Amino acid sequence: MKIRNQSGFTLVEIAIVLVVIGLLLGGILKGQQLINSARVRNLADQNSGVQAAYYGFIDRFRNLPGDMLRAAACTAVGQGIDSAACATPANAPGGTGATGGNGRIDTIAEAGAVWPHLATAGFLNGTYSGQDASNADLTSANYPTAVALGAVPPNAFQGPIMLAHMNDYVQGNVGATVTRLAYSFGGLIPVPILRDLDAKLDDGTAGTGVLRSSIKAGDANVSGVFDGAVAWTDGGTAPEDCIDEAAANSTWQVDSPNQTCNAIFLY
Repeated sequence: MKIRNQSGFTLVEIAIVLVVIGLLLGGILKGQQLINSARVRNLADQNSGVQAAYYGFIDRFRNLPGDMLRAAACTAVGQGIDSAACATPANAPGGTGATGGNGRIDTIAEAGAVWPHLATAGFLNGTYSGQDASNADLTSANYPTAVALGAVPPNAFQGPIMLAHMNDYVQGNVGATVTRLAYSFGGLIPVPILRDLDAKLDDGTAGTGVLRSSIKAGDANVSGVFDGAVAWTDGGTAPEDCIDEAAANSTWQVDSPNQTCNAIFLY
């Protein structure tokens, strides 16, 4: 009876396979790290661009974008805001009523109008309506979906950015009571990205410095013009919070599966 010799992998062959697998995994992880770094840089650069545009607009027009009265914006900034709406300035994006022209971007309508004002004046690339599909002012209900309408610019994750006076940000481990002009990064952002962004631009802590975590909708500490329903897009249904509010000064929950977190940058 003839016995067959059974062959298998040698130790050298197994070692080669393990090395190849290790190189592939290392490349994948390195690639993901590069992607995350690019996203962090994109978020930071977008904030810097909006900040420069905001101050450039004030320097030229002596008015705040968004808060500038509708008729004045149509005349000074240009018909490109919305030529049809500017034919009836009351329908154009811009400040109106008791708050228009008061030196604060303190309504959702004004926050929406920021973008056509900046873009039409040439301080921001793109074309934005600042209004909903029927040319009506944006509200807290439709601002979170305004990117799809072409109303406001998106962040790298397609979240709607915002520039307005707000107080729905964390201050230590309690809700902030001071309303400040702030830039909302737009939400839909994983926590590790926000933590890296905070480390790049500030102190890496969610509750201190110029970069803070937003407070989600329904938080008892929120009592400002802009509730977390706009600046925080998880709708209150996230599986885990984005930050640990119980910790001193609050910390980013980098192991959270929440992919819809947000932060603001104080101007």
